[in-house]
Amino acid sequence: MPLYKYEHVSRPGDGCEKEFEVLQSRTEKALDKCPECGKKCRRLFCGRVAAIKSERDTLSTKNLERHGFTQYKKAGDGFYEKTAGDGPQIISADEARKLQQKKR
Repeated sequence: MPLYKYEHVSRPGDGCEKEFEVLQSRTEKALDKCPECGKKCRRLFCGRVAAIKSERDTLSTKNLERHGFTQYKKAGDGFYEKTAGDGPQIISADEARKLQQKKR
């Protein structure tokens, strides 16, 4: 859930700051009253935006190599070819199964 920033429209109530933050679901409507003092407030525009990478970007060759992963893709009947990272250029299906079992 995102953290939204609000400010009081007029002078804040006793014990309240001019600005405050509220953890809300994206589907919730913006507050129009402060939850502490009940005075009018408004949501502020915040330039902080979380960058969400797509699965395609996350599994890109460049990203996998940067994080130290090795990726193989099926190249033919029973053989896999390396597309990212360190390791042999080509492995057999048997070798791929052995590598998979080691990870578990």
